[in-house]
Amino acid sequence: MAQTQSNLFPSYGRFPITLVKGEGSRLWDDQGKEYIDLMCGLAVTNLGHAPEAVKEKLKLQLDELWHVSNLYHIPGQEKLASLLTANSCTDRVFFCNSGAEANEAAIKLARKYHQKVLGTGRYEIITFQQSFHGRTLATLTATGQDKVKEGFTPLPDGFVHVSFNDIEAVKHAVNDRTAAIMLEFLQAEGGVHAADPDFVSGIVELCKDHGILLIADEIQTGMGRTGKLFAYEHYGIEPDIITLAKGLGSGFPIGAMLGKEKLAEAFGPGSHGSTFGGTPLACSVGIATVETMVEQGIPARAQQMGELAVSLLQERLAGNPLVKDIRGKGLLIGIECVHAVADYIAEAQKRGVLPVSAGPNVIRLLPALTIPEADLKQGIDIVCGILTEAASQSTANRS
Repeated sequence: MAQTQSNLFPSYGRFPITLVKGEGSRLWDDQGKEYIDLMCGLAVTNLGHAPEAVKEKLKLQLDELWHVSNLYHIPGQEKLASLLTANSCTDRVFFCNSGAEANEAAIKLARKYHQKVLGTGRYEIITFQQSFHGRTLATLTATGQDKVKEGFTPLPDGFVHVSFNDIEAVKHAVNDRTAAIMLEFLQAEGGVHAADPDFVSGIVELCKDHGILLIADEIQTGMGRTGKLFAYEHYGIEPDIITLAKGLGSGFPIGAMLGKEKLAEAFGPGSHGSTFGGTPLACSVGIATVETMVEQGIPARAQQMGELAVSLLQERLAGNPLVKDIRGKGLLIGIECVHAVADYIAEAQKRGVLPVSAGPNVIRLLPALTIPEADLKQGIDIVCGILTEAASQSTANRS
């Protein structure tokens, strides 16, 4: 790829690859090189690249109507909201454009519900160390990683961070200002760490006892990624608020905040808005994505393929001194290594496979939930081969 002067802000540390075409679980760069995609645009293209059902719905909508305004009724919003509430524990939906916007809406809703509906004046949100909730000022403050906050002070008040999977720390943090607890049931950006069932049960009990809302951040874990349509389903509980984006639009920008009926009063006319939230175009792809997920049993397939992937990784990497752990749910899998993984990822790219990291020491695998078994096996074989070769080289260097 030729390097040229760019007019873009240098906000991203980009790989030296220019991708120009995608189909299913395969991508091609501008040199014609083919790749097996094991990152899905960071858990976005859950149905693969350019899935037919979604593409056809979008084409039809392109010929009809692109944008009006949320000052008018938009039938696609009603249909997509009905699909989401019918397949979750929620009753109401607010549409936006991204995961950060969905989490912003959830934070605002939690505060307004307590302050204007219940009259408690509560405003604090408890979140967890190593969490990731977005890049806006409020959501980066909610995020439990200092690196995303550097240079953006002063940060908004009202966020408390505690240790993940430590219920005693949560109990200690709860006070008469606590409005909500925001939880990722599987911390993806934070290293692929799952919430312990007892930890989740303890949080649910705390919320019930103290009148606290539970916000489930399902931006990366929702839409079938973990083997259920939503990750909270693994725990047999019901959050008050759910936030979605990424896989909801199969690559088209759309976000959503789902909530219980009791919260509707807090978001009356004029309380919150989004110019491009829930456009006819966005809702058409959301409808096609959710319908495909549900009708074709995609989450169950993700569970099956995830079990296969973990089994293959455990078999191939057993005894590898560079590998500390293999963990995850469904097709959100982390390979924790003893060293930084940037070189392993770069080598995988050279060999035609695209994984991604989750922190400095974890290789994260996020293939399409529809990935053919042969592609999954080939991709895993290449990743494992790289780690096996690296372990052999490390042993040789010590000899």
